[in-house]
Amino acid sequence: MVISFILLLVGFVLLVKGADFFVDGSSSIAKFLKIPSIVIGLTIVAFGTSAPEAAVSIIAGIKGSNDIAVGNVIGSNMFNLLVVLGVSAAIKPVKIDSQIIKKEFPFMFLATLAFLIISFDVALGSSTANVISRNEAFLLLILMAIFLYSVITSALRSRKENAAALEDDKPKYGIVKSIIFTIGGLAGIIIGGQLVVDSASDIARGFGMSETLVGLTIVAVGTSLPELVTSIVAARKGESDIAIGNVVGSNVFNILFVLAASAAITPMNINAQSLFDLVVLTAVTALTYTFCVTQKKVNRPEGIVLVLMYAGYLTYAIIR
Repeated sequence: MVISFILLLVGFVLLVKGADFFVDGSSSIAKFLKIPSIVIGLTIVAFGTSAPEAAVSIIAGIKGSNDIAVGNVIGSNMFNLLVVLGVSAAIKPVKIDSQIIKKEFPFMFLATLAFLIISFDVALGSSTANVISRNEAFLLLILMAIFLYSVITSALRSRKENAAALEDDKPKYGIVKSIIFTIGGLAGIIIGGQLVVDSASDIARGFGMSETLVGLTIVAVGTSLPELVTSIVAARKGESDIAIGNVVGSNVFNILFVLAASAAITPMNINAQSLFDLVVLTAVTALTYTFCVTQKKVNRPEGIVLVLMYAGYLTYAIIR
């Protein structure tokens, strides 16, 4: 058990530092290509900070630990909306770009709703068990492709409109160092993901905890640390576009790629606890969108409310 805890800690360190290097390297490459910060937040940073979730859930799916894979996606998205966005707003009100309100946030809600609908097979009478099939996984991957197409076309348009401003945004590293950081960070993420899945499963069995609880709490919080650190730093520096883009992009990526890729490898059973958690996630997504729309920002009191909601939800999940 002690060795499992040590390996879990080592895995998280590799995940966080690997994601850190990956984000720095890939963001630097993006700046070489003159891509605006909102697009960097929605894609490069969001996908980079979600790489730990991808590594953990896909490896868990391959090993048949479906509850960890599903719990990780739901728990990570809940953590992103309530803690990452909440803490960022509590530090400094997060302004919401009009593009996010009109396009990306509604798309995130659509992705969450699609996840909810395809999980309720029994209630909808389409199956005798709640399972995300390979066909449904491919449908989610198609939605991911549509999302990427939308963001990329928007980036190309914005690149033309803001060419002068982007010219002053210099890369942090040279191109060779950026590529090395990106590849090395990705390697750390994959190895860390393997260690987290194996050690978390051992700990769950040792304490008699369900894999759903482990995935929803320990693994979800651990793999979401890159999002938390990235968004807090971005918020403190006044980079609201990166902070909110990171949250929205990560949540879309977690459902439409991480979950979909896991289910495409091995169809995923959704247990009753995960179904309830998914309903809560859908409600939380709707609430945060309401906060964003009302004043085109998430202010400090709203940020504190989001964090308190997560504390209450986490308490319930542990007691359950």
